[in-house]
Amino acid sequence: MPIRHMIIHQIDKKPDGSPAMLHLADQALPESQACETLLQDFNDSYNAKQGKGWGLFHPESDAYPLCGWLAQHLAGSQTFVEFSRDATEYLCKLLEESNLSAGGHVLFAQYQQGMTDYLTIAMLQQVETVSVDDQLRMISTRSLDARTVTLAARINLSEWQNNAKSRQYISFIKGKGGKKFFSYFQDFIGCQEGVDGPGETRTLLKAFTDFVEAEDMDAEATREKTLTLLDYATTQTKIGGLATLDELSEVIDEDNPKAFADFARAAAYGLSPELPIDKRTINQFRRFTGRAEGLLISFESHLLGTKVEFDQAGGTLTLRGLPTQLTDQLKRTR
Repeated sequence: MPIRHMIIHQIDKKPDGSPAMLHLADQALPESQACETLLQDFNDSYNAKQGKGWGLFHPESDAYPLCGWLAQHLAGSQTFVEFSRDATEYLCKLLEESNLSAGGHVLFAQYQQGMTDYLTIAMLQQVETVSVDDQLRMISTRSLDARTVTLAARINLSEWQNNAKSRQYISFIKGKGGKKFFSYFQDFIGCQEGVDGPGETRTLLKAFTDFVEAEDMDAEATREKTLTLLDYATTQTKIGGLATLDELSEVIDEDNPKAFADFARAAAYGLSPELPIDKRTINQFRRFTGRAEGLLISFESHLLGTKVEFDQAGGTLTLRGLPTQLTDQLKRTR
């Protein structure tokens, strides 16, 4: 993951309502293992986040200047340091106007992953950590917490520059601190939602379910293809990428790689060629879960028809291959 540029500024905002103090770095961080570790930890945490939004830039204006500054930087008329300083000053201004105590260290990282260029912008907090020195004494230090992030966005620079019709080249965390808390950061990025991630994922799963039924597959083939779909979707969420309809079609059926994609397009589900995968929606599809009157039942969807049989008329489930721990408990009750 080559890092082209990385810099960290600080917005010191006290909860007592006093004006924010802005500390701007004069130069980018030199290449180091620490930078690589920080970015890797951040990406692991960011990719695992559920409920992210996907969108595109608002047209450049006084209210949404970041995309203009970024374009100048990518065109070579503004350095990365200048771009990041202008952006942080504007973020501080929005923070003051929002009257929020949400300061921290502002990370800007421009890097390449595979053949794609990205820009990550995130607000990081410092945390107290404890370590042991060479004399085995405990020492307390402060470090940046790249694993607990609530304000962050990632811009697919390659997609933004090369696909004028794209509506999903920006992803951002939908924070849990209330709409006001994360909306100022979304305004800072200048991002509008362009794609409904959960809705797109539900439509994809509906198309897949209809495809399996239309192909009249047996239980084993259905289970195999469902696992393939889930593995592919989970991999995309882990790397923070988009699912590609044609690529998914190929992995579902290597012998007939266009079958699912042709089916989805012919049935007019309205799926984009590339679509974000919502992790929560995938996890819900992965398992059947129900609770009632002290009974909790949960199993992976691909087991239906093999180890789990559902009698719709009788409203019963038949389970096969019970866990040894459960059978031992049941035997002891007799």
